[in-house]
Amino acid sequence: MKMTAAAFRRWEAKSVTLIGMSGVGKTYLSSRLRQAHWFHYSADYRIGTRYLNEPILDNIKSQAMQIPFLRDLLRTDSIYISNNITVDNLTAVLTFLGKLGDPAQGGLPLIEFQRRQKLYRDAEVAAMLEVPTFIRKAREIYGYRHFINDSAGSLCELDDEDVLKILAEHTLLIYIEATPENGQELLRRAEAEPKPLYYRTEFLATELARFMSSRGLLTSEAINPDEFVLWMFPRLLQARVPRYEAIAHQYGYRVSADTLAQAQSENDFLNCLEGVLKQAHSHA
Repeated sequence: MKMTAAAFRRWEAKSVTLIGMSGVGKTYLSSRLRQAHWFHYSADYRIGTRYLNEPILDNIKSQAMQIPFLRDLLRTDSIYISNNITVDNLTAVLTFLGKLGDPAQGGLPLIEFQRRQKLYRDAEVAAMLEVPTFIRKAREIYGYRHFINDSAGSLCELDDEDVLKILAEHTLLIYIEATPENGQELLRRAEAEPKPLYYRTEFLATELARFMSSRGLLTSEAINPDEFVLWMFPRLLQARVPRYEAIAHQYGYRVSADTLAQAQSENDFLNCLEGVLKQAHSHA
């Protein structure tokens, strides 16, 4: 939603959505606010525990069934497998999303990769559409006054206007802009530990064709999974920036990651947002 700094100050029960690339500080800041008694709604946690819980477990079980010792125990219901997804540990979600490429190197065939990408995208849409419900639950059931929506880094890739309108209607959207230094740090992290990512269908098709052509590959199953992730990451980063900027321009506001990183307390955070709103409306 759009509002003035004065209106934000008077807003007794605040609801804020943080958007931006993974790694710019959304979860860190949300966790700090949770300690100040804000309700922390983690998109990836909700995705993993509600919408992808069964597919994640099925994937783990299919791997376990390839081990004779575990296969016999699972078939006789002697053991069970459960997820232990937390806000700070989303490894099971990333493992399910997977990487495209050679199965012998831990990659997924293209059709299966696309299937999981669609499942993740649909799950993220559903989790974001639930935000108004959780705002109400946070206050009426759990007694939280303020609400922070820690969105996934792929929010700008969903191409779903209903999601953006719902978030803008019920929350203040704040886009955390990565500085050049932040961008370099994100690239360094990606190189050190290539992680699975969500890609828009059209973006994936275009960049996959370019990657295979540049490597002289005939099938996607010949791809080195980590090499493909490293190829995609800087291109994904570049492609997402204008999308986030467009969302912030239409529905919310933008603040530098460095500026927001200086917020060490709830008051610092609120003062920072007031400053952002004052600056935005002074230029309007």
